[in-house]
Amino acid sequence: MTVSIHSTAIVEDGAQLGENVSVGAHAHLGAHVQIGDGVKIFPKAMVFGRTVLHENVEIHPGAVIGGGPQVLGYQPSAESRLEVGARTIMREHTTLHTGSPEHGGLTKIGSDCLFMAHTHAAHDCKIGDKCVIANNTHIGGHVTAGDQVWFGGAVAVHQFCRIGDHAFVGGGAILVADVIPYGSVVGNHAHLTGLNVVGLKRRGFSRQTIHDLRAAYRLLYAKEGTFTERLEDTAETYAEMPEVMEIVNFIRSSKNRSLCLPR
Repeated sequence: MTVSIHSTAIVEDGAQLGENVSVGAHAHLGAHVQIGDGVKIFPKAMVFGRTVLHENVEIHPGAVIGGGPQVLGYQPSAESRLEVGARTIMREHTTLHTGSPEHGGLTKIGSDCLFMAHTHAAHDCKIGDKCVIANNTHIGGHVTAGDQVWFGGAVAVHQFCRIGDHAFVGGGAILVADVIPYGSVVGNHAHLTGLNVVGLKRRGFSRQTIHDLRAAYRLLYAKEGTFTERLEDTAETYAEMPEVMEIVNFIRSSKNRSLCLPR
């Protein structure tokens, strides 16, 4: 098959299109975009900037992908880039921004993600694979989310937050602190309510792994001792369990970042 471009679409000179790409009515592709094989650009969608869409990405009507970062004083730069992984879907009115050069310049979205309608990821975000971002969720700049993170609807994520693999952020949460891998947080401001057990079961984690994670969680957030002491006890007790050590190493690497904690 060849590239299909509607007669009303605008494809600027310099845009690179792979095989079997379709571009709908009144869509607009900028001069610096690179569109992979099988990508679908729906009517009235726009892809700008130095944006790379890997194979079989879908950009739905009204989405604006690759706009410049919302940073005061930003000047257009070849170092400001956006990369979207294969098979990721951007539903209606999604917006994604390129990175800011002073921070490396790259916003990166993983493969097999779903951005539902009216969602936003700002400059310099790093979003992992198989993440789901529900309607009206807005993710601030420099946020890092691991693989298979699920965001409920109408979530607001403060810039520079880190969210570990397999975490869940409940609908309506306002997130201003880091979320441990496998954690589940809710509320305004968001607090830790336990582990994302539902997600772990859906993703095929064994009963024993879930049991050990819950035991490690109870040890880590017990009332006895200091948090530093409990963290070291957890690391020693579960040194041979990679899932628990992922949490431990996430916390150890937090530096000056605050963590979402239980109430």
